Amino acid sequence: MTSPQIGVVLPRDLPAAQVLPYARTAERLGFDELWVVEDLGFRGGLVQAAAVLGATERIRVGIGILPAAVRNPAFAAMEIATLEQLHPGRTDVGVGHGMPGWMRQAGAWPDRPLTYLAEYVTTLRTLLDGGEAGDLRLDPSALPDAVPPLLLGVRGPRSLAASGRVADGTVLAEPVAPEYAAAALGAVAARSGHRLVAYNIGAVDDDGAAALRTARSGLEWIGEPDWAPHVAPLPFADQFAALRAGSASRADFVERLPDEWVARLALAGTPAQVRARIDELGRAGVTSSVFIPAGPDPLAALDALARVL
Repeated sequence: MTSPQIGVVLPRDLPAAQVLPYARTAERLGFDELWVVEDLGFRGGLVQAAAVLGATERIRVGIGILPAAVRNPAFAAMEIATLEQLHPGRTDVGVGHGMPGWMRQAGAWPDRPLTYLAEYVTTLRTLLDGGEAGDLRLDPSALPDAVPPLLLGVRGPRSLAASGRVADGTVLAEPVAPEYAAAALGAVAARSGHRLVAYNIGAVDDDGAAALRTARSGLEWIGEPDWAPHVAPLPFADQFAALRAGSASRADFVERLPDEWVARLALAGTPAQVRARIDELGRAGVTSSVFIPAGPDPLAALDALARVL
């Protein structure tokens, strides 16, 4: 096992004036990676990546994730190639299905989503590598020196298997316990070198109980059906499902989560506890452990999270 790289997510609703200071602070504190998100109705992933790459010097910037069906692959390849030319070796590109409800809302859900995603990533790689896809290839002046890593942000077993076949790595949405990471990596069944990026709600405090309280609110969504694969490998999966079924709302559910479950479903605790948990993820195959900062002040949370570095 190698110790995972440690990253942090740029919150999707961070006030615009704080976006570049947040990126610079993450770099100054020593985080290895900064991941931007593209959720429907928030900010675009490629523009965010360009902005924070231009505002920093060292930190790797991951895009997690670009929904495939909303961009023609030729134009996506042009944008990705530009990022890689201007900031060589610093960008990881996550691509996925997108949330089905959002994609249908935007009129962009393909008839055969898994086939579409695999073909999309293959086309991206071909174009970025100077090859021809259909009747199109990128002009030599637009080609990067190297194809940036292309990762799939997916969760279903067939989609994970596709990631093992066509992608350089896999991005797992939160929560990622070691058991889920190992199960996902088994479904990926990739050759050596396949990266595994794991998002988790993060809170670090000298008072471990206080860190759990801070992280708890970030787990509100994980009782919904889409998140079932994340919890299924855990020993309390049946009790977890029963708790959600017996809760009147997401807020009621998250308040009733036992502390020991919160500790398994988030990177929350003292610096030593969280560091040990990151190392446990590394033993399960995670190569990049990425914090989603919990609490009301993401900039302040960066200082606390950096104590595990």
